[in-house]
Amino acid sequence: MTSGRATGSEQQPPAPEQLADLATELAVAAGKLAVAGRSAGFDVDTKSSVTDVVTDVDRQVEGFLVAELQRRRPGDSVLGEEGGQRNLSSTGVRWLVDPIDGTVNFMLGLPVYAVSVAAEVEREVVAGCVTNPVSGEVFRSWLGGGAHLDDRVLTGPRSVPLAQAVVATGFGYDDGYRAQQGKLVGELMARVGNLRRLGSAALDLCSLAAGRIDLYFEGPLGEWDFAAGALIAAEAGVVLSGLRGRPAGAAMVAGAHCDNAEEFFALLTELGADRIADEFIARGQGIAAEAGQPS
Repeated sequence: MTSGRATGSEQQPPAPEQLADLATELAVAAGKLAVAGRSAGFDVDTKSSVTDVVTDVDRQVEGFLVAELQRRRPGDSVLGEEGGQRNLSSTGVRWLVDPIDGTVNFMLGLPVYAVSVAAEVEREVVAGCVTNPVSGEVFRSWLGGGAHLDDRVLTGPRSVPLAQAVVATGFGYDDGYRAQQGKLVGELMARVGNLRRLGSAALDLCSLAAGRIDLYFEGPLGEWDFAAGALIAAEAGVVLSGLRGRPAGAAMVAGAHCDNAEEFFALLTELGADRIADEFIARGQGIAAEAGQPS
């Protein structure tokens, strides 16, 4: 190992396990801030619609994560849900942070919300941590290192027929989009065992990794919503897809056991899950273009 501190393009990213250690340390600390913030009281505001809420605690927790990452990894970039792109990376590392995934649950006092911290190296997610601050559970993973819940290795969901499978999903904030999603879910319910709506994409993916649900789909999502959770699920052996041959991504994330993945993805395609998401994304881009705003 050479001495001294490399700068700019000379600086090499840490190993994925080291990035996972930092993600875990910061996610756990941020979770404690979230719990303390809720106990102290909080203010609520809205973003894209009256159902898309944000609290001052979301912003405070993200501020903590950004400040710590800038202090600990000053050459990295950070993309946070509440603040957007913070800076350009000179190291090839980008962090994706969701300070509170499940803000409505946080606001209402439902004990299902998460802090999610993931690290990309050259656009590939290599490390991540999702913690539920209320339960104290810590899900973590790094590329090639498996998926872990505290000290337990995760091995993914059950292998069951779709007619017995429990599916988790989430819903958007736009009224028209939610109506389309509701119709799709109504048709899906006749083909699967049951449905769960936890309210946090990050915890949905971790629940899939832990075998607490059998199938999952949702889209579109912010990168911060699924980056850590998708890595944890994949490292647990979950098959992930964006449907129609596309990789899982912001437009659609679907996950299943390898035994029923093909059938489940075909069913979602038949019902138009990705088409509905794509149409919503295209409509949003059109509105932004008309307003002269970045989409």
